[in-house]
Amino acid sequence: MADQHGSESHDPDFPEKYLEFMRTGWNTSAPYVATTEPSPAQLHQRRRDALAEAFPGETLVIPSGGEKTRANDTAFRFRPGSDHVWLTGEHDADAVLIIHADGEHVLYVRPRSSRETDEFFRDRVHGELWVGRRRTLREKSEVLGIRTAHVDELPAALDAHAPGRTRVLRGYSAAVDAAIRPRHGAPDADRELARALSELRLTKDEWEIAQLQDAVDATVRGFEDVARILPADKAVAERLLEGIFALRARHDGNDVGYHSIVGAGANATVLHWDDSTGTTRPGELLLMDMGVENVNLYTADVTRTLPVSGTFTPLQRQVYEIVYRSQEAGIAAVRPGAMFDDVHQACMRVLAEGLDDLGLLPVGVDEAMKPDSIVYRRWSLHGSGHMLGLDVHDCANARKERYRDGSLAQGYVITVEPGLYFQLEDELVPEELRGIGIRIEDDVLVTADGAQNLSAGLPRSPDDVEQWLALQREAGFRLPG
Repeated sequence: MADQHGSESHDPDFPEKYLEFMRTGWNTSAPYVATTEPSPAQLHQRRRDALAEAFPGETLVIPSGGEKTRANDTAFRFRPGSDHVWLTGEHDADAVLIIHADGEHVLYVRPRSSRETDEFFRDRVHGELWVGRRRTLREKSEVLGIRTAHVDELPAALDAHAPGRTRVLRGYSAAVDAAIRPRHGAPDADRELARALSELRLTKDEWEIAQLQDAVDATVRGFEDVARILPADKAVAERLLEGIFALRARHDGNDVGYHSIVGAGANATVLHWDDSTGTTRPGELLLMDMGVENVNLYTADVTRTLPVSGTFTPLQRQVYEIVYRSQEAGIAAVRPGAMFDDVHQACMRVLAEGLDDLGLLPVGVDEAMKPDSIVYRRWSLHGSGHMLGLDVHDCANARKERYRDGSLAQGYVITVEPGLYFQLEDELVPEELRGIGIRIEDDVLVTADGAQNLSAGLPRSPDDVEQWLALQREAGFRLPG
């Protein structure tokens, strides 16, 4: 990227008369036009207070991250680190939150371009005429409910802190990582900060649940869009379907929450198929794992498997019903106090029983389910689900005893996503099963007395899926809006 004076080969050499002309005749009264409603400042204050209580007498440094180069002088669209967003509501690059040991919270940000330098019209990275108007420090402070300071003051602020009393969320800012050395003799100090943040984020408050529901609702509309342009009688490119969903994601939210998986036919058996180089074929299945990330950066994560022709073949339906029963058992196991593994085991037992019915298990179901065996997972591979929130795999730094080996609590949001996948080259399954991949995934809130399926707006049973697909095709595609 070019600096404020330009450094790329395609930057012109501006004559002084042009520069002098550009420096005159501007006012600074243009208002900032918000594109989204900010998240509630009081929520972020409570979250920062809770984090500070976990590390009394210490200074905590949490950056938002910076732009990442895509190629040469072009960058990926910036998306801030989830922990930073959760604590501040700030979405801009290069911001850094410092929670001081004395209880003061300061957010270092880059405010709108000053007219005192040429940055506002020459700097392609930060200049207002290039990237749009940012908020002033005062505007940021009023909206986010936190004291703000110019990011240029950050180096001095970091220099004032000794590493022995400071923890850093590392990996987001090379400058911050270099300025605050890891604690001597305490290599896990910074990892403990990341762990605490993940564990504080496990329970979603009412506002967060509403954000997740918003993301799920947009995702439902995206699946409807795709179904409405999916022909029953001819092939279409996976990339067309992926693109139609991406249109909905950018229109109704911030973006897709992760690379969409659109797997037609045997591509559905590749768990993270995101090349989208295949095409649909009448008579085959189409697996789509997609989620909208909403404007406040909460993401949905939903999978449906559709019969391209409109109806499942008898064999496709038989496999689909195994996966559906498995997911039903998993959702039924979701409740406060249940172990996370209880959901997994409920799903997996039904899959194992179904595989046994298909004549595929080399041992009995009970033997296959034993921890020293799990041979059924040849055709399942992945677990039954994960936490969901600001990240598609949310709270990933939490301790095992609070997550994988822990129990569910009211306010957790998890996915329930069993699947069966029969590879084309798998000689241990009948030829007619090879190339079939089926997954059903929903986003489930743990309630006071059980579970609420946030993505229930998309049908799951085979009969309902067929009816829904027919209704979408009958309705026809319309542009969002």
